[in-house]
Amino acid sequence: MSRAMQCQSCLPWGSWAQLARSLAGSRGTRGVSVCAAAMPGPAGRCFLRKILRTSSISLPRGCVRYQGDSQESSVQPGSSRHGQSQLRNVAFSGAIKKHQKSLSAWFSHQPNEERQFGPSFSLDAVHVDPVIRESSLEEILKPSPDLTIQNQLQQPCRKVISLHNLFDVDACGRQVKNVVLYGTVGTGKSTLIKKMVVDWCHGRLPRFELVIPFSCEDLSHSHAHVSLRRLITKKYQHLRDVVPVLEASNLKVLFILNGLERLNLDFRLAGTELCCDPNEPVPPSAIVVNLLRKYLLPEASIIVTTRPSAVRRIPGKYVERYAEICGFSDTNLQKLYFQMRLSQPGCSGEESQDRSSAEQENLVEMLSRNLERHNQITAACFLPSYCWLVCTTLHFLYFTRTVPPSQTLTGIYTSFLRLNFSGEVVDSTDPTHISMMKYVAKTVGKLAYEGVMSRKICFSEEDLQQCFEVEMKTESELNLLEVFRSDVFRFFLSPCVQPGKEHTFVFTIPAMQEYLAALYVVLGEKKTLAQRVGKELSEVMGKVSEDVAVVVNIISKVLPLRFLPVLFNLLKIFPRYFSRVSGKDRDAIAHTMAQELFKEEDYYNDDVLDQINSSILGVEGPMRHPDEAPDDEVFELFPIFMGGILSRRNRAILEQLGCSIKNLAAFEIAKAMKKTVIRKGRRGLPPSELMDYLFFLHEFQNERFTAEAIRSLRAVNLSSVKMTPLKCSVLASVMSTTCHEVEELNLTSCNLDSSSLRTLFPVLLRCKALHLQLNSLGSDACKEIRDLLLHDKCVVSSLRLANNPVGEQGARYLAEALAKNRSLTQLSLLHTGLGDPGAEAIAQHLAENQHLQELNLGYNSLTDTAALRVVEVAKRHETLDKVHLYFNDISEGGKRALDSLRMDRDGVRALVFLTAGTDVSDYWSHILSVVQRNLPFWDRDRVRQHLALLLQDLESSRSQTANPWRKAKFLRVESEVKKMLGKLQDGSL
Repeated sequence: MSRAMQCQSCLPWGSWAQLARSLAGSRGTRGVSVCAAAMPGPAGRCFLRKILRTSSISLPRGCVRYQGDSQESSVQPGSSRHGQSQLRNVAFSGAIKKHQKSLSAWFSHQPNEERQFGPSFSLDAVHVDPVIRESSLEEILKPSPDLTIQNQLQQPCRKVISLHNLFDVDACGRQVKNVVLYGTVGTGKSTLIKKMVVDWCHGRLPRFELVIPFSCEDLSHSHAHVSLRRLITKKYQHLRDVVPVLEASNLKVLFILNGLERLNLDFRLAGTELCCDPNEPVPPSAIVVNLLRKYLLPEASIIVTTRPSAVRRIPGKYVERYAEICGFSDTNLQKLYFQMRLSQPGCSGEESQDRSSAEQENLVEMLSRNLERHNQITAACFLPSYCWLVCTTLHFLYFTRTVPPSQTLTGIYTSFLRLNFSGEVVDSTDPTHISMMKYVAKTVGKLAYEGVMSRKICFSEEDLQQCFEVEMKTESELNLLEVFRSDVFRFFLSPCVQPGKEHTFVFTIPAMQEYLAALYVVLGEKKTLAQRVGKELSEVMGKVSEDVAVVVNIISKVLPLRFLPVLFNLLKIFPRYFSRVSGKDRDAIAHTMAQELFKEEDYYNDDVLDQINSSILGVEGPMRHPDEAPDDEVFELFPIFMGGILSRRNRAILEQLGCSIKNLAAFEIAKAMKKTVIRKGRRGLPPSELMDYLFFLHEFQNERFTAEAIRSLRAVNLSSVKMTPLKCSVLASVMSTTCHEVEELNLTSCNLDSSSLRTLFPVLLRCKALHLQLNSLGSDACKEIRDLLLHDKCVVSSLRLANNPVGEQGARYLAEALAKNRSLTQLSLLHTGLGDPGAEAIAQHLAENQHLQELNLGYNSLTDTAALRVVEVAKRHETLDKVHLYFNDISEGGKRALDSLRMDRDGVRALVFLTAGTDVSDYWSHILSVVQRNLPFWDRDRVRQHLALLLQDLESSRSQTANPWRKAKFLRVESEVKKMLGKLQDGSL
């Protein structure tokens, strides 16, 4: 029977709609099986394979007796109880513990990705068991019922079995020896195997006295004949004294065969001969076959993990129990996983314990509410792998204080794919041995790209057929597609949960669509028909020209046919021409990246980091009505992922996954993109779009490219962008590639705090104009600003701190900075709660300053004493010529004293009211514009009172002048004040 026919019996081929039903059916089991004993998330088969390859385990020699200088296995016949007592009683319990400790140490190690993208958790600290459902071969082969994910969440649990009960007797009372544990990619097969081994090491699996794990991928790479005894001692050399008595001692042994899909097994006698001798050398696949046949070590128990497509490689008569890993098919399991993972100490870094705990609890609460809404994230978190990705992304978004080059969003997704697909091929029986990730990039990547280009996230059956089936030509391609549909399809695509769209598919994680689309483009898979034909012809002509060269050289030496070399050179023209044309592909990639990065229709969306946060935690507020038109889909991560994939580190990881991107290709794409990106980035981008641009540069990880791009930015406006610790780190990292001075950095209303200022300290030093208004910066932040202004490399000339709770203590820190700073010329402390003590502190140190030209102390509840004190110091200051004192508690007498100041005589002008004696102040429009700009953040009743006082002052001054021109000016200003008062009354301002 052909491989395709076997697959057809495993999964219906009729339509992609049947696949939707099978996806839903496999996730239908509800049940809770929780054990806080191991670490969640995708352990990575590559990491498990490394453990099995490198571990060196010793086992007690309690089953071996020594007589003289010779070693003989002395096993007396007896019952299983006798074998157990022999192992227990012969003074080797210390060796057993040492063996278990060594094995536990190896299997408790976490992969690099776990340590890199968050705090590392041991398997004994955090673990949530996925649901395991008992199955049967008939159930595997029959079509699944037509059930949606929403319905499946409400299905009663059925045939749920725990990991420790897999070897219990079956329904007929027969002893179970062989167990097949299967599940699609991402369901946690390798993690469960690690947990089983660790449980045994810690005494939580007393059923077995010896556990021997093997990686089937390692076995598939071994082509030499080897005996079972040699195979075990080669992997675990300290078991050499135990292996001779495995069969005779009645030890309860468990063999673990992880990843059976990597082995080509033949259970026919003609294909694999019988072998019952552990010392007989045979191929590794023959050892596995005879173990499963129970012809070799018949009393040993075996658990096999595999993907669904390989289940039928083992004849049903050799399997006593089938068990399917259903992932987290209960939302309570998902919540428990997130609760345990995000609440771990150290998850939030080095912040204060109270603050970090509150933030962790808030994250868990928001995520829990989003799961309860049964959004698409609920469907995604069926797979424990995606739960790991969600936690890792949240850690990146919320708890990243610095961003080393290894920590990028693209790096998280690339490493996530390596954890799940490292070393994986689509089908080990296929001669092409195409890597799983390469196949995904060509097929799913095409679907993702077409969705991004058409701004579509839901895909119909016709869309899937167009991307997966239209170019199928051979039996091999059909077989590969069948395996992919059975094992991997649901990892990337799942049925949509939106009402009315249950029969369409969406990407399991929205950002994965943009990542795969970016990978599809960067790998050069987006080619026209002419480009594909041209490439094939070029390769053929290139090979032919090499053969012709040899023939022509021989003939030309014998016959005087001078035209033959000419023809040979003509043959070479086409490959050379095509190599030049192929360079246009890289120009097209660069053009696509630049065009998508600066789409004007996306200018006023949230920045991409906020979009990712919303996709995970949801959007607080009322639910959208089903009849309401949906917003246009946004794909702003697509160009950012394209840049991130081109980084050296991500290219190295993708190379391991079979997706090769050459250094020359990356260099040429960056070169082609440079002019366009830098030119467009130089334009005035909206704050959120500028943040995306900076994040793109961070993800690109090309320091030379970034330096040229940043050098062209003279003003950076990020006002109203919520500057999380991650965004601050990204800004600091990107700006650190150059040393040029920045004309203006606008961080107004960015949720900054003292830790943000510490992160941005190197950037702030180089900014001439620094806008920090509306950031809740208190005394701790003012301490950081003091250190900034006192730094010998500080170039800040204009500092705006309006509408921050600076207070008296903050004013003292700023006053200390004023005394010795040499760069500051403008300082705005408008509405900062200074009061008289804060103003006195400023006045006390102001005399020591030699460079300040303008000081704004408006709306700070200053009385006559403090205001006059500041003005007296300002009169003696060499450069200070303007002091803003409007909206303070200054009496009429204080006003008259301040009005008497003359610029030509006293060297300073105090801006208190809209009048200057019997004339309108030259700064009346400036004062009113400041009021109007800050009105949303000020006390409206108090503003109304001050405006009424200003109006009275205007009317009084107008009555004192006889100059008609001045009267007209007064009337104009009065009308502006009355208009503002009227809007305040109506609430329209």
